[in-house]
This record gives sequence, structure tokens and C-alpha cells, in this order.
Amino acid sequence: MSLRLRLTLLYATLTGGILLVFAAAVIFVFNAILVNQIDNTLDNAVEVIVSGVTVNELDEVTADLTAIELSSDVYVQIWGVDNKLQTGLRTLEGFSKKPFDPSALILNAPTYHYSQAGIQRLRVVSVPLMRNEHRVATLQVAANLKVVDAARIGLTNTLTVIWAVAVLISGNAAWLTLGQTLRRLKIITETAEQINRADDLSRRIPYSGPEDEIGGLVQSFNQTLERLEALFTSQQRLLADVSHELRTPLTVIKGNVDLMRRMQSLDDESLTSIDQEAGRLSRLVGGLLLLAQAESGKLALVEKPVELDLLVTEVFQEMSILARSKVRLHLNEIDQVIVKGDRDRLKQVLINLVANAIQYTPSGGEIFLSLERIKDQARIICRDTGPGIAADDLPHIFERFYRAEKSRTRDRATGFGLGLSIANWIVERHGGRIEVNSKEGQGTAFAIWLPVL
Repeated sequence: MSLRLRLTLLYATLTGGILLVFAAAVIFVFNAILVNQIDNTLDNAVEVIVSGVTVNELDEVTADLTAIELSSDVYVQIWGVDNKLQTGLRTLEGFSKKPFDPSALILNAPTYHYSQAGIQRLRVVSVPLMRNEHRVATLQVAANLKVVDAARIGLTNTLTVIWAVAVLISGNAAWLTLGQTLRRLKIITETAEQINRADDLSRRIPYSGPEDEIGGLVQSFNQTLERLEALFTSQQRLLADVSHELRTPLTVIKGNVDLMRRMQSLDDESLTSIDQEAGRLSRLVGGLLLLAQAESGKLALVEKPVELDLLVTEVFQEMSILARSKVRLHLNEIDQVIVKGDRDRLKQVLINLVANAIQYTPSGGEIFLSLERIKDQARIICRDTGPGIAADDLPHIFERFYRAEKSRTRDRATGFGLGLSIANWIVERHGGRIEVNSKEGQGTAFAIWLPVL
């Protein structure tokens, strides 16, 4: 069963239920009003009859009922205490020799009951006639309810027709309205099926309707397609980059192994080359695993207060040994700043930036480290005097496996293009950001901004 049909049936059922309750209430009130009018007629008749009734010393009841003006549909009986009919007015079929309400003949208080014989249905009021505080007879006045029943049946039939027409109209209205509303969902489904069949994530669902729930659904679906397209493209690029990066070290390792096999002896130079390439593979796999853990949320940060001035000084001392005589590493102004974060990960970021600066700065160049507090932010700057980065490459340097080939020579010592991606992720997880400013031939400056504790 389709959603449109289910919703139409639900709407029609709710409408029918509400109208059914309303119709029942109308019939109940209508019947109560008519019965109340009958009761008023019976009360008036009782008053008139009782005023003309006389009781003698022998407790005999006499009444001239023919002289009383009563409605034509009112019937009267007076029953003695011996349950014998003493007098009456108008004979009603089925009640000529029996009381209208036999159960009320022994009661000492006025009562209203319904009574029926065959197709005759009556409304009966029974009034005990008293003398010296004891009942001498019972007056029963009845009215035929055929008019009331006919009116109630007519109203019921009318309301039934109205109910059926209303349910039919509401069902058709719901069917047409839902058809217009769900047509947009059908377009979404058809477009999604076409995208699935064609494996074309670049397609989007066209929508020009109102900004309602369906409009929000289309927008969310298109955003999902954009994200899936970006992830799919990233995955394809990742596979291509990983394949390319693995090919070189594996080729070198295989070539050296083949060489030693032909020479039938171990060669120190070949073993050193194998060891270097194995190390490169280990670093590549380690970087990929780190990024995978970071993107999946499984890489937890141990956040504690970190004294950035001590951390920067520690990195400066360790990297000065790595720089040696190639470049000069300078430590500029250092402010005392404390941030909340993972000390090891922040150190990893600084080491990566300084190591890149050392690697790409020509011999005799200079690298400057500084730490400064600016309002509620800590700024760490790593600036070098290297060849700089081209303007076209700057927007992409934090993408994985991206390397600016024009400004940086690619050889065995070159990294895989994962370090800056990892560093950017770590800084963003600390609530900060990395900025880069570079001009070709004038060097590069990386600025790390972190919120102060």
C-alpha cells in the first residue's frame, strides 16, 4: 500500500470518526429535546385530569375524561388498587386490557417509563391518586412516540448521507492534496535512483518549491550528495596517491633485492637503501593510520594545561641539533602562555613545521621561532628564508599528499604531504587555526593560533 493511499485512508478515517461522534451527539440532543416536549405534554395532561378527578368515601374514583380537552395522541387509564381498569380515554391497540406500565401500579410516586407493545412505543407517566395518605388508584397517561421515532430516524438517515458525502469529499481532497505534495518526493526518489544507476554523484535534485519540510529534505539530500562526491573524489585521489607513493619505495626495495640475489652476496649500500625505503613506508603507513583515526574520531586527545613557552623552547633545542650547520635556527620573543591541550600532539605540530622549514630552506638560510600572547590568543610563528610557496599552491598545502613541486624539489628525502594535514587537524581540534603567508623567493611563515587557558 502506497504512502499516499495510507495517508488518505487515515485522513478519511479521522474525519469520519469526528463526524460520527458529532452526529451521535446531535441525534442524542435531538431525541432528548423531543422526549422533553412529550413529558411536558404529559405533565399538562396529568394536571388537567387530576383536577377533574373525585374520590368518594368508598375510595371510588370518578372522572369525566370525555369533558377534558387533551391532545389526540394522549391516552389515559385509571387503575384501581385491585388492578382493575376503572376508566380510560381512547383505546390504544395492544393496551386495551392491560396497563401502559404494569410495573408502576404499585408505586407511590410519579414515574416516567417507556413501554412497548408490538410496533407501539409509548412514553408513560404514572401518578398515584392518594386519599388520606394511601393510594386509591393509579393514573397512567401515555403518548405515542411514533412521531418522535420517525423524526429521529429521518435525522439519522440525513446525517448518515451527510457523513458519507463528507467522508468521500475529504478522502478525495486528501488524495488530490497528497498527490501534489508527494509528487516532489517521487521526483526525489527517481533522481536518487538515476544517480544510483549511473553512479553520478555530481547530479543534484532540482527543486523550486516552497521552503517547507520537503524543501529542507531536498536541501539536506543535495548536501549529502555534495559530501559523498567530495569523499568519493578524496578517496579516489587518496588511492592514486598511495599507489604512487608505494610504487617508488617498493620498486627500490625489489631492485636491491634482485641485485643482491644476482650478486649472491649482501651489499651494504643495497641494505641501507632497503632500510631507508622501509622507513619511508613505515612513516607513510603511520601517517595514514593517524589521519584515519583522526577522521573516525578514534584519536583521543589528552587535554591538560600546557606551558607553551617551555614547549617551544624544548622544540627549539631539539631541532637545533637537526639543523646543525645547514641553517641557523633563532628563538625570538617568548611570552609565558598556558593553553589547554595535548602536549605531545602540539609538539608534533611544531616539530613538523620546523622540520619542513629546515628541509626546504637552502644551506645558510635562517629559521625564526617566536611565541606571543595577543589578547586571549597565543600565536606561534615559524618563519624561514626558503624559496617560498607559489600562490596557486597555498590553498592546497593542507590537503593530504599535496606537494608544491614548483618550489620544492621532490626526492627521497621529501615527505609524503601528510604532515601539514595532520598538523592542521591537531590545531583545529584544539580550537585553533593555522595561517600561512608565503611569497616565492622571500620565504614562508606559518602562524599557529590557540586559545589561551
